[in-house]
Amino acid sequence: MLTMTGYPPALLFFADSFTYLREPAPGAFRPAGYSFFLHLLRPAHSLALVTLVQHLIGLALAISVYALLRRRGLPGWGATLLVTPLLFDEFLILMEHMVMADALFAALVTGGIILMLTGRYGTAGALLGLATITRTIGLPVLVLAMAYPALRRIGWRPVLRVAAAGLAPLAAYSAWAFAVTGSPAPTRADGMFLWARTMSFADCAVIRPADTRLCPDRPVGQRAAPPFWLWGGPLNRIPLKERNAVAGRFAREAIMAQPGAYLGAVGRDLTELLRWERTSARVVPGRHNPYKFPAGPRPVRDRAPELYEGGPAATRVVEPVAGWLRAYQRFGYLPYPLLVLLLAGSLAAAVVRRRPEALLPGLAAVMLVTGPVFVAGYDIRYVLVALPLTCLAAGLVIFPTNLGSGPPRKRSPVVSTSRTDHRPDPRDRAAPAGRPGLSAVDSVLRRLLRLPP
Repeated sequence: MLTMTGYPPALLFFADSFTYLREPAPGAFRPAGYSFFLHLLRPAHSLALVTLVQHLIGLALAISVYALLRRRGLPGWGATLLVTPLLFDEFLILMEHMVMADALFAALVTGGIILMLTGRYGTAGALLGLATITRTIGLPVLVLAMAYPALRRIGWRPVLRVAAAGLAPLAAYSAWAFAVTGSPAPTRADGMFLWARTMSFADCAVIRPADTRLCPDRPVGQRAAPPFWLWGGPLNRIPLKERNAVAGRFAREAIMAQPGAYLGAVGRDLTELLRWERTSARVVPGRHNPYKFPAGPRPVRDRAPELYEGGPAATRVVEPVAGWLRAYQRFGYLPYPLLVLLLAGSLAAAVVRRRPEALLPGLAAVMLVTGPVFVAGYDIRYVLVALPLTCLAAGLVIFPTNLGSGPPRKRSPVVSTSRTDHRPDPRDRAAPAGRPGLSAVDSVLRRLLRLPP
């Protein structure tokens, strides 16, 4: 409520938001899954409705994680503690208020993992398939979900159900992309992203590439972060139709010629996770930080938001509420070093305590954090989607949990038939009845959350 009051109607992220707000079409740099989501809400002509739905999705995500942890036997205070970052992390709230795919992607991936853990394999596969056409980094998580039932020896039917439901959205999207662009790939920029990744270490004197048009003209120490290479520089020397193929070929040659430098660049990016303050490689001196609540209005240089809104769509800054949020963002977040420590500890505890359930969200979080660093570059919002999965994995290993469908029920006392004295056992006495109204409410809530009586 504070965010929607302080920064109506929404926050816009560079050119990415403008692309998403246009009519859905197979994109070169990103799939169109989030554009479909925006298209469903387009008849209302309200960016405020988009942000409201995204905030509600974030709230539903936290409730889902809480409900699963309670079903696994965690005490109320423990489950509450673990979902607190999902409710109050200012960066999560910021992304929910931004016209970007990350909040929806995090909900789809975490929802799919939760359904996997509760045995709803078909629906879980469908959510993970939708996540993959929202952001392509969801594909490794879908593969992990397909392997999970086989590794746990649950049987082949769950594997087939996850695969069929998960690959259906991908197949439909690929058919549509092939019909429109002539290529079934979800995006047509994988080569350019990988080439941008190599710009942090590539040395043409060592690589000796067949095509030197993409060789950087600056020393390694003076080069910008990988994301900036996608929007200009040597790429402009290549015709648009050949750009992705030529860039991919150069990137593969660079990695094969300098494997140590490639791994070193990946390792340096991963050390950014140890920074207590959240900083982004996208921040350029003299420009605003896109991952902070702004102090003033930002100009909109594209008509897409106005066409979607049906009128003015620039972000307004309403004081004093906006000032409260800017003050809160200085400390109201979970630092990434603590996130890394929690994730690593959860994975280690899952192995030691033999909790395969916790390995599924934990490994999915690792894939979402490290995957972009290998194929594109580091960005703090890429790490954010791992926060719900990390909290879920931690909850499944920290407390003694029941890995069945819910907390174990107490056994009924066994009455011996050999005794002639049938004096009642004090443990069999009925508990005193509480107030009927409260008992009814308590019963309904426990049934909704599937808690033990």
